[in-house]
Amino acid sequence: MAEKKIYLSSPTMHGEEQEFVKEAFDTNWVAPLGPNVNAFEKEIAEYVGISHASALSAGTAAIHLGLKLLGVGEGDVVFVPSLTFSATCNPIVYEKATPVFIDSERDTWNMDPEALKKAFEKYPNPKAVIVVHLYGTPAKLDEILAICREHKVPLLEDAAESLGSTYKGKHTGTFGEIGVYSFNGNKIITTSGGGMLVSQNEEYTKKATFLATQARDPARHYQHSQIGYNYRMSNITAGIGRGQLLHIEEHKALKKAIYEQYRRAFADIPEITLNPLGEDGDANCWLTCMTIDTKSHVTPDMVMDDLGEENIETRPIWKPMHLQPVFEAYDFITGECHGKTTGKDGSVAADVFNRGLCLPSDIKNTPEDMEEIIAIVRKCFGR
Repeated sequence: MAEKKIYLSSPTMHGEEQEFVKEAFDTNWVAPLGPNVNAFEKEIAEYVGISHASALSAGTAAIHLGLKLLGVGEGDVVFVPSLTFSATCNPIVYEKATPVFIDSERDTWNMDPEALKKAFEKYPNPKAVIVVHLYGTPAKLDEILAICREHKVPLLEDAAESLGSTYKGKHTGTFGEIGVYSFNGNKIITTSGGGMLVSQNEEYTKKATFLATQARDPARHYQHSQIGYNYRMSNITAGIGRGQLLHIEEHKALKKAIYEQYRRAFADIPEITLNPLGEDGDANCWLTCMTIDTKSHVTPDMVMDDLGEENIETRPIWKPMHLQPVFEAYDFITGECHGKTTGKDGSVAADVFNRGLCLPSDIKNTPEDMEEIIAIVRKCFGR
């Protein structure tokens, strides 16, 4: 095994982050809140072109508060993609609501509008729809928004993986009533941990900030009329984010270059298909993924094992939520498969999971790193 580890997607620091953090230390703004938090909210809102933002401790916290702002409560139904990370779905259950999982479509791997239509036929009165922009690729927002508007149901965008991605020129996270970003350590920019709730509706972000600071009423003493949460971002964390945001376009360009290098490198191997980027979006290419044809003798585990032997980090595709033990009691809605290969349960989501893996997509990878990764993958296929 090689001594050097090649990571899937690790943080890339530049130096400006330390300047913002040092300023926080120098001014003793190390407690929660402070100038960096306010500035980071303003800068994110300006970057994505939205009016208001609330900086929070995690993307999961932002989803949780977003659902509360939309009135989701016990017994309510929420439509959510099956092919996603569990953090998208867990907050639904926090509120004792019922997730109904929606299958993916092939063009983007995101929520299938046809399956969403079928879900509305079966459950005509959901409280909200959550859409995810998986691996940074925008979902089919025109179709999904049209369905939501037809049924007068609000859309929450989980753009945790897609900061910097656009759909028809507009940033993901700004289409629904509420958008959510994540700054976890492996995202396109990081604060080490943290998230952001954004909206054109100032009342939503004001209420999110209020709930995130223990829902303390505006009284001289400590008074609480609602249940609150300790979900606010710290001034130190926000300082890291401000430094990172200065480099987001650079990070995006490097991620896209990685995707393109893999595309060219595997173009002569018909068994390999990279994750689709969609025709109407400009994806940030957060992670480059590949699927392997079922007729191939090569499996995702074989590729991951061979890379792992050389200390190269990979990941499986997200295991669909409808296949997770914790969610097995909830409904799952599929669309029309049109005769295409699907998972054993007939779903696109299961098929992508069964045939796919995430390739190393760290923007610090050297040309030699990329050559090594590509050579190992090609060798798996006898190339």
